[in-house]
Amino acid sequence: MSSPAFTHTTVLLDETVDAVLTDPAGLYVDGTFGRGGHSRLLLSRLAAEGRLIAIDRDPEAVAAATTGETRVTDPRFSICHAPFAEMREQLAALGIAQVQGVMLDLGVSSPQIDNPERGFSFRFSGPLDMRMDTTRGESAADFLARADERQIAEVIKNYGEERFAVQIAKALVARRDAGQPVRSTDELSKVVAGAVKTREPGQDPATRTFQALRIQVNGELEELEQGLKSALALLAPGGRLAVISFHSLEDRIVKNFIAEHSKEVFDRRAPFAEPKPLALKALERIKPSAAEIKANGRSRSAVLRVAERTDAPLPAEPQGRYGKGSKR
Repeated sequence: MSSPAFTHTTVLLDETVDAVLTDPAGLYVDGTFGRGGHSRLLLSRLAAEGRLIAIDRDPEAVAAATTGETRVTDPRFSICHAPFAEMREQLAALGIAQVQGVMLDLGVSSPQIDNPERGFSFRFSGPLDMRMDTTRGESAADFLARADERQIAEVIKNYGEERFAVQIAKALVARRDAGQPVRSTDELSKVVAGAVKTREPGQDPATRTFQALRIQVNGELEELEQGLKSALALLAPGGRLAVISFHSLEDRIVKNFIAEHSKEVFDRRAPFAEPKPLALKALERIKPSAAEIKANGRSRSAVLRVAERTDAPLPAEPQGRYGKGSKR
């Protein structure tokens, strides 16, 4: 599969690589290769014995890394076609049990947004797909064709934080029942525009609905929860986790995960008990500079959180949720 020539400006490029790179001779994972901005910079800073394994669920991203003018020819680099939630299994298949660092750049990339055929953006006319991995799963149009009104409303409310979720769901189901199911980005945008009664300045009324459907179709919050667990299990003592998120649902999951594994909790039932060993140490929360935001408006909402693996043993598998809207 050839990859269309879409440009991509990597967000928080130097900050992320600076944060994750602790040993130039180490082994690192880029769990969201995209078009390879973070990977290429990290490779340029690795020693000859260093190694980088990239992961991406998007076939076009894998093609960009392996074929054509954008391919990565560095022998220290390899890439796996998989969700980053499966990084532990992918690395185990390569005989790898520990790494020195993991980078995750969440959400949708510019080439995905700007390609009308992918259906991620209300700015372009195209099929309502939204799958990051186009080789499997149901599209956004397929979901809207089979889900009931309650399911659609819950997705738009929980994943888009949309006040008019019920009205949008009713309009979508009414159109479907009339024999005109939504199949394109244009159609979805028009339905949402008709259902949203008050507008936020500077924001298209379809923004929240498109975000919600994308998260639903790709299981993004579930993948993030599992990916964070996999990263923690892979990190060697002193290894770093660096995660860039772009909206509050993602950032809440990352923030709460790091806090759970880095903050001592006082147990009133056992006030004199030894504190449990903590698997992570929270290091930094970084936002883009004013200069980066000016040069790349899509970086405005980005948040980079960094944590370091301690030498404490991993805790038992937690049972609770890490963020609003997530599900097991």
